[in-house]
Amino acid sequence: MAGTILSAKCKSTVQFSCALNQHRSQLPLKPTEIKIGPTQHPHWASLHADVEAHLKLAIPMKEPLVVFEPMHHLVSSAPKTTVPALCLAACELVGGQRHQAMAAASALLLMHATGHAHKHLVPGPKPKPGPYAYSDNIKLLTGDGLVPFGFELLADSDDPNDENSGRILRVMVEISRAVGSEGLMDALYRETTLGTRFDGEELSHVDGVRRVVEKKEGGLHACGAACGAVLGGGSEEEIERLRRFGFYVGMMHGMLQMGMKKGEKEVEEARDMALKELQFFNGRGVGVISSFIDI
Repeated sequence: MAGTILSAKCKSTVQFSCALNQHRSQLPLKPTEIKIGPTQHPHWASLHADVEAHLKLAIPMKEPLVVFEPMHHLVSSAPKTTVPALCLAACELVGGQRHQAMAAASALLLMHATGHAHKHLVPGPKPKPGPYAYSDNIKLLTGDGLVPFGFELLADSDDPNDENSGRILRVMVEISRAVGSEGLMDALYRETTLGTRFDGEELSHVDGVRRVVEKKEGGLHACGAACGAVLGGGSEEEIERLRRFGFYVGMMHGMLQMGMKKGEKEVEEARDMALKELQFFNGRGVGVISSFIDI
């Protein structure tokens, strides 16, 4: 199986072996909700807390509350994701400083929140009502508003003194591709239409779920790691190594959320591939970023 991840300058194909296709019977017919988030590991928690603190300053609770209150709610109510933390860890691994990738990590969290908001606008099981009950119209408009706001955060981080304009532009392209019509949005669409035809091909439920995982967890983690490496000043090889690492980390998380278990062949294969990419950085202190496969 191959997952294709687009970089800002060229196409890079991440190869994933056919092991998943050899054990289809082990996959459940319906994805299983399993909590895999930044609170599971102290390194993730520290990185994620910094991103949340940054967003609280970027999205102050102010008038008009009808606009800012739903924004806060949609961001805070989205399921936890390790994508922003991975972005910061990748930046630090290539020699950058955390603050250089903070805007990108925050933007990725906003994109993730948007995807979650849109997911619950379609027919199907809805989350239980919480203290903030907003109509679907508010969720749609607010979720759509988070996307340009994420890019605004990135644009505001452009510092002429750091000469980082080129890197920020590249990250904008990376994120737009990861969340656009061939990335997260496509995954959300496929998630609501599993079992139907795509591109003239009849897909089984398991095939459809697998493609969702590639474009959703795999694609977003690949994007996060690549963006962190770009903003940290990594070389092209470092960026692509971390992109592939992020993809395999995302596949691990996605397969576990599908109901597979740690130790199963497909999950361990993804873990081995992620470790292989990290071998390139041997001796650089990979303890923090290697924790993302310790799930």
